Order: sequence, then C-alpha cells, then structure tokens
Amino acid sequence: MTLHGPWPGEGAAPRYGALAKVAVIADVHGNIPALEAVLAEIDALGVDLIVHCGDLTWGPEPERTFKLLRDLPAVCVRGNADRAVVELARGLREPGDRPRDPWMPGQHSEEAVAYLAEMPFTLVVEVTGLGAVRFCHGSPRSDTECVTPATPAERFEELSASVSEQIIVTGHTHLQFDRRVAGRRSVNPGSVGLPYHEGPPGTAYWALFGPDVELRQTRYDVSESVARAHEAGDPSADTIAQLLTKPPTSAEVTAHAEGLVFSD
Repeated sequence: MTLHGPWPGEGAAPRYGALAKVAVIADVHGNIPALEAVLAEIDALGVDLIVHCGDLTWGPEPERTFKLLRDLPAVCVRGNADRAVVELARGLREPGDRPRDPWMPGQHSEEAVAYLAEMPFTLVVEVTGLGAVRFCHGSPRSDTECVTPATPAERFEELSASVSEQIIVTGHTHLQFDRRVAGRRSVNPGSVGLPYHEGPPGTAYWALFGPDVELRQTRYDVSESVARAHEAGDPSADTIAQLLTKPPTSAEVTAHAEGLVFSD
C-alpha cells in the first residue's frame, strides 16, 4: 500500500479564517455546466471563501475549469487526479491504460499545471460556529483513501490520527454525506461534476459551512455536459455520459469503495 500524501518538502497545511460562510465543493472533473450552475448559487449567497476538495480538471474542459476557480476567492486541495495531471505533464509517470492518460496533459496550459502543482495536500479553515475544519481529498493520510458513510470507526480513527480537527471533510468517493464517527464529524460535500446518487440526472452536490453544515444540491442541464464532453474530444466521453445519466447508486459505490479502501 502506497500512501500519497504531501509533496516532498511541501510544508505545513495552510490555514484560513475565521470565516462566517464557506462554500465547499469537490470533484468538479471538468464539468463546466455543473460548475457554473453551482457558482451562480454560491455567488448569490455572498460566501467568504470557496474550498474545493480535489479533482478539479480531470474531465472534458480542464483549462476553462481552472480559469473559473483561479479568478474567484477560492482555495483548492490536491486530489489524486490533480496529482496525476502534474505527474503526467512533467514526465513523472508513464501513461497507464486509462484513455485520458495521454490526452489530459495536452489539455492543460503550463499555468494550469502549475496551479494544480501548487495546491496543498490538505488545508484548515476556521469556520464560525464549527471551529477548525480540516479539508482533504481522500483522507488526511492519502489522496487515494476512500472515506464513505460506512467507513468503520476503527479505520476512521487511524486515518485521522495525524490531525487534531474534529471535523474532517473529504471528497474522492463522489458521495454526499454528513456523519459522526470515531468521536469526529466526517463530511463529504458530494461531487459537483460526477456525483453518485439516486437523484435525477443533472444534479450537482456541494455544501455550505457556517454556522453548521448544510448539504446542498443544484440543478443544471446535463445534456449540455454530455454534448460538451463529446465536442471536446474527451476519450472518455461515452463513459462520462453513462455516469452522468445513469450513475451507480450510493450503496453500490459505498460497497465498492469499502472493499478497495484505496483507489487511484
């Protein structure tokens, strides 16, 4: 088992706050229609900060996705897909058998790759009413660890042992939930761009923090996302279309993820 944590020499996690209202998004995966719909709602709420929990650009429209977040009061943690882009673009890993591996680096400018590389592995935000909140992608020990609504207390205690915050926010599994486990609060805002859920297609998931945690949903035109994936020449466009219109259920994803524990 390889744990994918901070870059060598990365340093301590950045800290922000105290802030009254924080929008939390994750796993955009280059889905521009979904991201634009969510950002419109966030803008109307007048939040102090947007936090993205990893896997921003690995999808049909990477460059446009990067530019949307770059120009906002937003901070991002590095997901396993963000790490993959950097490693592929900089020759630190060979393309694997995923169709997007050879295609994705060419969809990112040097500026976009640098933006992904500079994302911290994890960060902390002091939120009014909640206290210090730890944000990461997979878990506080690896960007590939799967945290789900069924993660056993024993494993959650192990994965959170290195941090002191009582609220830990993760992405990676594309599942929206808010639960108490091992004496802490485990939250996933859900995926904006590629969620796994029982709701109607064309639903993006996110959360609003402060003074408590509010799980949110935003509707958007999923047919536009499917069309744009094909127009972009995304090698995985057919797979994405299937996942956006007929996603696996939360129960199926939870069972699969808990069987793997780590997934890249």
